[in-house]
Amino acid sequence: EEGRNQEAGVTTTRSILESFTESQEVRGLIGNLRGVFGDLVTREMATEKFIGIMDKYQEQPHLLDRHLEWMMNSLLDIARDKGSPPLLVHLAFKFLYIITKVRGYKRFLPLFPHEVVDLQPVLDMLVDQNPKDSETWETRYMLLLWLSMICLIPFDLARFDGNLISDEGQTRMPTMDHILNIAKASIMHLCYLVVSDKARDAAAVLVSKFIVRLDVRQKRMADFLDWTLAMLSKSSFQTMEGTVVMNGMLQALAQLFKHGKREDCLPYAATVLECLDNCKLSESNQMVLRKLGMKLVQRLGLTFVKPKVAKWRYQRGCRSLAANLQAQGSVVQNQVVTVAANEDDDEEEYDIPGEIENVVEQLLVGLKDKDTIVRWSAAKGIGRIAGRLPKELADDVIGSLLDCFSLNKTWFCSTISFQETDNAWHGGCLALAELGRRGLLLPSRISDVVPVILKALTYDEKRGACSVGSNVRDAACYVCWAFARAYDPAELIPFIHQISSALIISAVFDRDVNCRRAASAAFQENVGRQGTFPHGIDILTAADYFAVGNRVNCYLTISMYIAGFPEYTQPMIDHLVNMKINHWDCVIRELSTKALHNLTRRAPEYMADVVLPRLLPLSVGTDLHTRHGAILACAEITHALCKLAEENNRSITYYFNEKSLEGLRQIHQEVCSNRQLYRGLGGELMRPAVCTLIEKLSLSKMPFRGDPIIGGWQWLINDTLRSLPLVSSAARQHIKESAVSALAALCNEYYINEKGEADPALQDELVTEYVSELQNTEEMIRCGFSRALGALPRFLLKGRLQQVLEGLKKVTLITPADVSFAEARRDALIAIAKVCQTMGVKGDGSQEEYVCKDNVNQIYATLLSGLTDYTTDSRGDVGGWAREAAMTSLMEVTLLLVQNEVELIDADICKQIMCWLAQQSAEKIDKFRAHAGSVFLTLLHFDRPPVPHVPHREELERIFPRSEKETLNWNAPSEAFPRITQLLGLPAYQYYVLLGLSVSVGGLTETTLRYSAQSLFDYMKKIQNESSAMESFCETLLKVFEDNLRNDRVSVPLLTMLDQMLANGCFDIFTVQENHPFSVRLFTLCKEEIKRSKAIRKLRSSIGVFCGLIQFQGDLREKVLFQLFLLLCHSFPIIRKTTASQVYEMLITYSDVVDPATMEEVLTILSDTNWEAELPVVREKRNCLCDLMKVPKPQLVPK
Repeated sequence: EEGRNQEAGVTTTRSILESFTESQEVRGLIGNLRGVFGDLVTREMATEKFIGIMDKYQEQPHLLDRHLEWMMNSLLDIARDKGSPPLLVHLAFKFLYIITKVRGYKRFLPLFPHEVVDLQPVLDMLVDQNPKDSETWETRYMLLLWLSMICLIPFDLARFDGNLISDEGQTRMPTMDHILNIAKASIMHLCYLVVSDKARDAAAVLVSKFIVRLDVRQKRMADFLDWTLAMLSKSSFQTMEGTVVMNGMLQALAQLFKHGKREDCLPYAATVLECLDNCKLSESNQMVLRKLGMKLVQRLGLTFVKPKVAKWRYQRGCRSLAANLQAQGSVVQNQVVTVAANEDDDEEEYDIPGEIENVVEQLLVGLKDKDTIVRWSAAKGIGRIAGRLPKELADDVIGSLLDCFSLNKTWFCSTISFQETDNAWHGGCLALAELGRRGLLLPSRISDVVPVILKALTYDEKRGACSVGSNVRDAACYVCWAFARAYDPAELIPFIHQISSALIISAVFDRDVNCRRAASAAFQENVGRQGTFPHGIDILTAADYFAVGNRVNCYLTISMYIAGFPEYTQPMIDHLVNMKINHWDCVIRELSTKALHNLTRRAPEYMADVVLPRLLPLSVGTDLHTRHGAILACAEITHALCKLAEENNRSITYYFNEKSLEGLRQIHQEVCSNRQLYRGLGGELMRPAVCTLIEKLSLSKMPFRGDPIIGGWQWLINDTLRSLPLVSSAARQHIKESAVSALAALCNEYYINEKGEADPALQDELVTEYVSELQNTEEMIRCGFSRALGALPRFLLKGRLQQVLEGLKKVTLITPADVSFAEARRDALIAIAKVCQTMGVKGDGSQEEYVCKDNVNQIYATLLSGLTDYTTDSRGDVGGWAREAAMTSLMEVTLLLVQNEVELIDADICKQIMCWLAQQSAEKIDKFRAHAGSVFLTLLHFDRPPVPHVPHREELERIFPRSEKETLNWNAPSEAFPRITQLLGLPAYQYYVLLGLSVSVGGLTETTLRYSAQSLFDYMKKIQNESSAMESFCETLLKVFEDNLRNDRVSVPLLTMLDQMLANGCFDIFTVQENHPFSVRLFTLCKEEIKRSKAIRKLRSSIGVFCGLIQFQGDLREKVLFQLFLLLCHSFPIIRKTTASQVYEMLITYSDVVDPATMEEVLTILSDTNWEAELPVVREKRNCLCDLMKVPKPQLVPK
């Protein structure tokens, strides 16, 4: 239940760095490359270390800027050195790529050396590369980037050709063609533009830099474009090879049209656009191809129109935030604004080719693409191209853009058509933001855009079991952020209340944390830039970026604070009522209704006169989610109004008219009798909702006493408890708790008379019915009525306490028929404590009315029996639920007695409680160990007054100081076991702690096993020289074994623990004594434990114990060997094999067991024999061992 209102994935860890603190370490790594490159392990370790350092700066790469040059020079020195082996050169370039990956190649590119002398060596290195080598792609990538910088040298490349006829008479390729062919088609017929690795991206950069050179452009640009378009035309995005080729070609063209001069690219733009149209990239499933196509389309569009700053664009005079904050007087009045929209721009000459219409159309279609990066590229293209168009055409583009939102012509009561998808809304918002921040959205259009943005801020379209629209809301926040920076406050004044309210609603009530944070950032930007948002600074202090990260805090705390400002109160309430109580997510609906409860205090009349009458018809409507939210909202608002009336000494019904009261009273009747809405899956929502309504109306003391509706409510509660087996397991707990809470409130308000008593007939009927249901054959019905009995008020339980306790006690008993009813036992144990708290304590009182000396032992016996529930089934250790409930109930009852009648706590009872808790604190399951430890320390350190008769209180307080009560992490085995093992030295706790440790040390969980075993061994070392302590410990250990013989839950891990203890020399003090009683009794117990056992794990664990016992002197050795030789011929091959292996290790460890003369032969038989062979063969080998070791041969017993 705690997790119902939790929001997944909102916590992120981020380290804020101030400088590149590892610079010296990186110098050392780079300087040491020559020494580590030859060994694979050291090379990989150095690389991983470098990657780990660089990855820390992914979010703050600018911190590397001061260090980029020396890192590059150090690594390039290695690459330039002709004596560097190829492996070292590849490693240096790999390090360079890692830096580039973090900082980005654009920032890195200008730092490359680009002198004339670098040209030929780089070309030679590239020629030596194998484009198919997947191990060295970083080298090729960095060399291509380096060459893209070198090729910008301001000399004609023909000067480097010299005599193209070599000494052998062969013609050399000109440098120009050599460079171009590296990217395009080398002599090996391999092309870096069509490889599938990162080198393709670098090749595109190289082409774009190289082709635009004056000498290359004149001779090779046309040919290169022809080749590129030909490759595009004959490639298909439906094949993997075609996809790779098209990717390279599109990257090259996009880079070329970005870096090339307009006049150079314009002659080819129409041809490229036509080829691109024929490729039909919009039909491709490849996201990257569609994105590159969109990028190329926008750059072609920018080529078609002249690069000019439109005179008609909106220009805000003061763009500096610092200047804005320093402005004197009113922000609105003193800003200097230049709006050129009204200026006469007819004199401007625009030459707009026909292709621009095709470009804009493709970009508008791209705004609806299914992938965000494509929509983002299209949005940026719309913004860039609109800035080069005349005012009229740009306005047409904006008009077409607004069609993405499919707004109805009339804007009333948020009426909007959802014909367009969420993708179109998202792309449209991104485009509006781009237009706004570039000043291309004129003030005259703001009135058309604001309604769109307001709707986008709450866009949430249900799709199946969830919804889409979080990206739309996030983009709408971006639009508001952009508008804050783009427009003068005077332009937004008419819309300021709408925008501020919408942003507040998004920041506080949005379901997704990224949208809440985006809205908070947009609100902050508006407060700073505009200065016109009401109460902006005050709100920002409460709803900053970090505060809105917690959804529950937003709904229940921040919303309450913001609603204190009247401008936001009604919009927030209206949003919750219109948009959130019918939300598809149940958690949001419940949070919304709780928020309405809080907000009622801010506007009680509005809630009573407007909201409640609006909700009452919805509470019996047709839509399930709306009905569920409306019922909860009615309950919460009613309760809040009644509390407010009571605080102001007014009548409970002060805020309600007859129609409202009748509407509240009729909700159950409408849902039950007229509509049958408690059935089916919808009933899982309706039942807890109406139970919550019953609870809140009862707490509100509504004037329904004696009304027939009370009987209907009681029927619903009882029917809900009986229907628990029919509901899903996920909803069961919530439904049960809702019904129990409703029952408690209903009884307290409507079943008590003026004398403070219950009607005897009603009491008899209710208690008898509930107690009888405790023996129902359905577990969930037992659970429900157990909790219901625990929730009944004192006046209903008075005179019936023993009947109730007896009924609950029967539920806690484990019988063959209900062994798996762990949840019922848990709820019964919880209910016993609740009943005790309800009835109170009176030492000499009646056992029918109080917890007293006559029934306290019975109560404790029942609760203590719950600590022995170790039931397991397919769900795991289900008995742990009962043990956890028993621990909680023991604590609650004990503290109740301590605070009222401390003399009722018997010394023996207290000892049992503390010892059982100590055992639970030493067990293997973290959750239950932590709970037991918490209860143990609560009882130990309780001081109002202290719990009496705690055994060894002083020693316990030394081991567990009061200061560590809250800080000790019992969940962590590394913290819990070193403490709990210290209790082994306290006689009262030794048996129970050792019993718990046995399960942990012999368990399967690695961390629990490691820390529990280590703590136990540390304790054993401490008492090694104390014979009395060792004797006591061993006696307790054997007692644990005897008491749990054939109890596999304890005995199997106990055998494993004994194996480890023997192997670690924990009993060395006894090994020198012949036939020590401990070893003899332990051998007997182990032998008895595995007698006729077929459990593989138990048998294998016992082998280790038998082998460990061989270290004890006396007649026991022969018995142990005889037992091991019996296991060598066990019917299970795995047991025979394990025994042989462990006996082999035992004989090597304890060399005095076998005569040295026969040792080698014995070991040979053990190691060379196939112990998984047939039994007659194995038996023969076993008998040979018996003869060699002078042990009697086991004889077959006739059946």
